[in-house]
Amino acid sequence: MPTDLQFFPAGDRAVLVQLGNAIDEAVNDRVRALYRAALAAADPAIIEAVPAYTTVLVHYRPEVRSFAEMKAFLTDLATKTVAGGSAESERRILVVPVCYGLHFGPDLWEMEEKLGLSRQEIIDIHSSRDYRIYMMGFLPGFVYLGGMDERIAYPRLKKPRLRIDAGAVGIAGGQTGIYPSVSPGGWRIIGNTPIRLFDPAKDPAVPVSAGDAIRFRPISVDEWYEIKHRVQKGQYEPEVIL
Repeated sequence: MPTDLQFFPAGDRAVLVQLGNAIDEAVNDRVRALYRAALAAADPAIIEAVPAYTTVLVHYRPEVRSFAEMKAFLTDLATKTVAGGSAESERRILVVPVCYGLHFGPDLWEMEEKLGLSRQEIIDIHSSRDYRIYMMGFLPGFVYLGGMDERIAYPRLKKPRLRIDAGAVGIAGGQTGIYPSVSPGGWRIIGNTPIRLFDPAKDPAVPVSAGDAIRFRPISVDEWYEIKHRVQKGQYEPEVIL
């Protein structure tokens, strides 16, 4: 049985499987492996599986398998995924154009002062790497990204804003993410992307999924408005690197 494997009932029709305690790529690899194995099993008891940072939530039919039977079944799956390796299918990288600062990034100026970094240094650090999508939530298309440089980690607002614009790129502690739609929120906003991370008129409505990656590309304010215009006319497709 894999180490750090724990099971918790989530109501009477779901089980939460925890595979670690830290936001870590190796832990998330195990999460992704168990998630894929649960779906691939095509077991009549499994309704749905939802991966997160360190857990997989498995919705099941209790009339087919009891909680104890689901624990045994998922333990066996987890053991086989560890023994067989956890190779991920080829990861896609979505390139997200971002206009940093100006009126798009109201918290960037405070971060400059508190972190002792210039605006350009923060932008360069933030856009210098590819970020794994560890999980999706709390809005459709909201990506929780891991792997951010600790030099630009910054705490959430003590009092969340009532409105954050769609496309806002934010930082909360050691995480970064993108608001796909207008929402209240407490993340520190450093920029905005004109592309849509959630478009119910498209299939799929969300262009990425957990396990993919995001690469931020700095753009000017003129480029932001140009891309926004093309998005609104349905003439823009974001770059995806396979």
